[in-house]
Amino acid sequence: MRVLLDESLPRRLIRLLPHHACSTVEDQGWSGMKNSDLLRAAREAGFEAFLTADQGIAYQQNLEALGMATVVLAGRSSTLADLEPLMARVGEVLAAIRPGEVIRVAA
Repeated sequence: MRVLLDESLPRRLIRLLPHHACSTVEDQGWSGMKNSDLLRAAREAGFEAFLTADQGIAYQQNLEALGMATVVLAGRSSTLADLEPLMARVGEVLAAIRPGEVIRVAA
């Protein structure tokens, strides 16, 4: 699955998702884009899932209509130390998530 990591997430999370083709917002040259434009660009570029720590994204965007799966990480903070324990569950979620679905992964 092609997965895009939001710019608020540590880049090193990519190594914790070895079975997915991951890229970051920065890698794509999309830093600073508004969420609506970012998500549209990601979908058009063929990304199937978006990984973010933005707790409000499901309320701000029509993710179901966009058709891209979204995983919201809910750690204490968005540091690698706080998010790394969530990544095994994220891998499981990515294996089962459907387009347009939003799943929150918390500690």
